[in-house]
Amino acid sequence: MKALYFDGRIRLVKDYPEPQRAEGEALVRVRQAGICNTDLEIVKGYMEFRGVPGHEFVGVVEKAENCALIGQRVVGEINCPCGSCELCVAGKGRHCPHRTVLGIRGRDGAFAEYLTLPERNLHAVPDEIPDDAAVFVEPLAAAFRILEQLTVRRGDTVIVLGDGKLGLLVAQVMHTKADRVILVGRHEEKLVIAGQFGIETYLESDLPETMVPIVVDCTGSLDGLEKAISITEPEGTIVVKSTVADDSCFAVAPMVVNEITVLGSRCGPFEPAIEALRQREIVVEPLVSGRYKLGAGVEAFAQAARRDVLKIIIEVGR
Repeated sequence: MKALYFDGRIRLVKDYPEPQRAEGEALVRVRQAGICNTDLEIVKGYMEFRGVPGHEFVGVVEKAENCALIGQRVVGEINCPCGSCELCVAGKGRHCPHRTVLGIRGRDGAFAEYLTLPERNLHAVPDEIPDDAAVFVEPLAAAFRILEQLTVRRGDTVIVLGDGKLGLLVAQVMHTKADRVILVGRHEEKLVIAGQFGIETYLESDLPETMVPIVVDCTGSLDGLEKAISITEPEGTIVVKSTVADDSCFAVAPMVVNEITVLGSRCGPFEPAIEALRQREIVVEPLVSGRYKLGAGVEAFAQAARRDVLKIIIEVGR
């Protein structure tokens, strides 16, 4: 099969071995896959991954032990836990030390014609959700994870730092709970999109001096976390959604002095994400900046790395 392969550089391979499904797994023919910031960090060295990257996808099940799955259009949760360790037994399979993670850790991902995932990881996509929206389910679920970890009330003011793909999704999700959500970024054209959803926006250079109880860092940079610390009120909470290959240090004293809670946040629940897209409570189509065929995947990665670009979709097959 054709696949984008990373071994220190990203390249197209035309004769990559088709994945073989293990017991309990399904073989999925990929229709579309999205490039996210984690993929861009992987090609910078994040997780020391080697193989086929990509974890945001929509596809069709071609083979499965559960015959009812065959032919269904699906999206998939990316963590594949062992199911038997202490963390798995405690219901924390996302943190299983033995897990593989689609396109990130020990498992080839979605930038290929086929992938495999455990059948229990798959979620059927309702007919009302087109492929262009379905490919956003995984990152949107990551945004909904915040609501599992943190109580957001109507009277809260939430600042989201970063006007990229994830920041725009997080701002929309936070806006379903908080009356005032502020998205802070560096690109006027991206902030305009958020303004269409009724979200207050500021260029980073124009943000008034302020402190709020909840700040979500979606910048993908250590600079973003330092900014978050400076605008979080005492005893407030910073939610960190950034995955960064850079291992530089930053000052932690302000977090201690102001007793700020720092909350790491990663993968989330697919069910509310799918329902929000079905009901069009969350709108994702304006976030698509372009689409490329799998054969032009290297060019797609170069385009996705541009600061003025949002979601790049790789069209794999139908």
